[in-house]
Amino acid sequence: MKDSHQQDLIKDHQPEMIHKRLSQGPKRENISDAVLGGIDGCITTFAVVSGSVGAGFPSSVAVILGFANLFADGFSMAISNYESSKAESEYLESVIKSEEQHIQEVPDGEREEIRQIYRAKGFEGELLEKVVDKITTNKEVWLEIMLAEEHGLCKNSKSPIISASVTFLSFIAVGAVPLLPYLGSSLTMNQQFIMSAFLAGIMFFVIGMLKSLALAKPLLLSGLRTLLTGGTAAALAYFTAYFLREVFNIAGS
Repeated sequence: MKDSHQQDLIKDHQPEMIHKRLSQGPKRENISDAVLGGIDGCITTFAVVSGSVGAGFPSSVAVILGFANLFADGFSMAISNYESSKAESEYLESVIKSEEQHIQEVPDGEREEIRQIYRAKGFEGELLEKVVDKITTNKEVWLEIMLAEEHGLCKNSKSPIISASVTFLSFIAVGAVPLLPYLGSSLTMNQQFIMSAFLAGIMFFVIGMLKSLALAKPLLLSGLRTLLTGGTAAALAYFTAYFLREVFNIAGS
């Protein structure tokens, strides 16, 4: 297994493979949007289910509140993600315009910034000047280096619309799963809740594992951590609803 992994690494680092990978540019990953939307969707709906059970409400209430929260919260989260991504894109554009203006109006000062950046990396003397000359003869390269080194930014930012769409779809798809048992009239209320908890647990665990695959983290640990997070949120909703039910002496179904 280790030898196979080593061979794959060697193959991926052949000159032609490196050239192909770098020429494609950095990939726009939306894994964080999908994971965030999925986890939040599942937590939201199962917390509503748990709260309804804790309060002693009938199954119909859990279904109505669950789906109402599913679409309303999913839309709200998608819009928030859109606005956040859009703000990042607008900030990137403003920095790009600012740097382009600086390169145009004070090129000597911008060259000095490049010089100091690469001097800090260990370049000195004639080699340093050659590096500075090479970089500053290409304004695109010059700009990209200033963005990365001075501002910690990359020109390839995520699309706000794609980020929002991924968040919304994952929120709806995963968040609807804990509500599925409540659509079956043949099940008792306890059976519906047990089945909902079982499905929610699977969703939490699977999302955690998918996240670990994307980030090369331990599968089991990541799945258990996400399961614990979702379970804790549901428990808080259940016991809060149960406590309030007792405080206000609300009769259950």
